[in-house]
Amino acid sequence: MNQIKQISLTKKLSLGTDKLVFFSGPCAIESESICDEIAEFLIKLQKEEQINIVFKASFDKANRSSINSFRSIGFSKALSILEKIKKKYQIPIMTDIHETWQVNEIKNIIDIIQIPAFLCRQTDLIVSAAQSNLAVNIKKGQFMAAEDMQYVLEKAYSTNNKNIFLTERGTCFGYQNLVVDFRALSTMKSFCPVVYDITHAVQKPGKGQGHSLGDPHLSLDLAKAAASIGVSGFFLEIHPNPTKAKSDAATMLTLKKCETTIKTLTKIHNYCKNLDEL
Repeated sequence: MNQIKQISLTKKLSLGTDKLVFFSGPCAIESESICDEIAEFLIKLQKEEQINIVFKASFDKANRSSINSFRSIGFSKALSILEKIKKKYQIPIMTDIHETWQVNEIKNIIDIIQIPAFLCRQTDLIVSAAQSNLAVNIKKGQFMAAEDMQYVLEKAYSTNNKNIFLTERGTCFGYQNLVVDFRALSTMKSFCPVVYDITHAVQKPGKGQGHSLGDPHLSLDLAKAAASIGVSGFFLEIHPNPTKAKSDAATMLTLKKCETTIKTLTKIHNYCKNLDEL
């Protein structure tokens, strides 16, 4: 497969350049006020640090472990919040889909479609997403070899949409645990731009009796390693009060930790970029 080094996320934003892109926001859309608070924080940080940020939030969490887990505040209401955030803050929006019909419902509101890791082999879903002509983020399944993601890319490329990128979020290590094989980042970089998922990579799926636990104290250490390898961006879910979040509370970062993480990773990226040029 021929390597694609750079893709367009929007008309004004590219992935795979010398500048990192940070995909950040709450795991799920819980309320307009929380999304607004997070978006305002991200825009302020973007201006202060001169970085590229995409706002990410899910309108539905359809792949939770338990039937009792929080899923959504409602499809229409959640999409309306994304539309308001985009208009108010002039920030690109990314959200994930679980069914093909959702593509037509969201494609005029958001900028980037995300394919969840559990669904990364769903051919119809990937093709439908790519046919939107929007950029598509395909998260590598916890069960997938990095080398096999080239065949997933081929499904998307079959639509002639080349604005596709991959996100690494760890690999199953026995039951209820994930590990990050950093060789996967180098392998997938040979196909297309790669993003590293800071928060999901430290998850312990299902460890909490029907919900995931995790090791968020390890998030920055692993992200530093990813930055040294030379990924094109980072995915990090954040919340004003992670312990009260309705989804993925065990691994989301506080706004303050998000700021520290982004500043640190930007410095490492810039340092390693200069080393590559020697």
